[in-house]
Amino acid sequence: MANLFAKKPLSLLCAEAAETGEHSLKRTLGVFQLTSLGVGAVIGAGIFVMSGLGASMAGPGLMLSFILSGTGCAFAALCYAEFAAMIPLAGSAYTYAYATLGELFAWIIGWDLTLEYAMGASTVSSG
Repeated sequence: MANLFAKKPLSLLCAEAAETGEHSLKRTLGVFQLTSLGVGAVIGAGIFVMSGLGASMAGPGLMLSFILSGTGCAFAALCYAEFAAMIPLAGSAYTYAYATLGELFAWIIGWDLTLEYAMGASTVSSG
């Protein structure tokens, strides 16, 4: 049970990430690709699909809701930027949780992200 909350020190995570070999992750994305992925992840496709429905329900208040949700997205992006600066390794939220909260929480967050992406894609595709 104690292993579920085990954390790896950042120095050990960095040492494992520095290893080169067949099963290591390589940094191959450039600035344009990373910026495009970041904007796509933060904005999402829902803004293009649901804006007509939102305009019919909220009217002019839709602009205020876009500003409020954009502010929330900007804060989330800043949080991820801070995490990436503190723990500069591949793995996103799983790695951040593994280094700070432990293996159990990292496992939960990893599966939550997988389910979030699956449900988000299916929700947007259904319109």
